[in-house]
Amino acid sequence: MALNNIRSLKTVLHSTELLGIGGARAFSAGGKAKKGGKGGAAADAPKTSTLSKEVKSTTVVGANILKDGSDPKILADSEYPDWLWHILDKRPALSELQRKEAEALPFEDLKRFVKLDSRARIKDSNSVRAKN
Repeated sequence: MALNNIRSLKTVLHSTELLGIGGARAFSAGGKAKKGGKGGAAADAPKTSTLSKEVKSTTVVGANILKDGSDPKILADSEYPDWLWHILDKRPALSELQRKEAEALPFEDLKRFVKLDSRARIKDSNSVRAKN
C-alpha cells in the first residue's frame, strides 16, 4: 500500500516538473555570468570609502538603528560610565580559581568561582544521565 502511494507521488512530482509547475526557481532579470572566473579584478581592487576622516573620527558610523535617526557622536572618555572600560578585561578561568584558596579570593572572583563550578557540575551530571 505504502509503496503504491510513493510511486503515485513520484509520478505526480515528475509530471509537475515536466509541465513547469512548482519547484521552478525564478531569478531576477539581468543576471549575467561573470567573465574571468572567480574573484575578478573588481574584487581585488581596494574599496574606497565615501566618508571623510573627520566624520569617521567624530561619529560611530553604522550604529544608527532608527529610520529617521542619525549616527551617534563619539563622546569624551570622561562622559562614559566607569564599568564600560572593564568589560573586556580578562577574567580568571575555573581552573585558575580552583588553584587558589577560596578564603583568599576577592568577592567578585568568589562569585565567578561558584558560578563556573556549579555550571561544570551540572554539565557532568547531564552527561552521566545521557549515557545511562
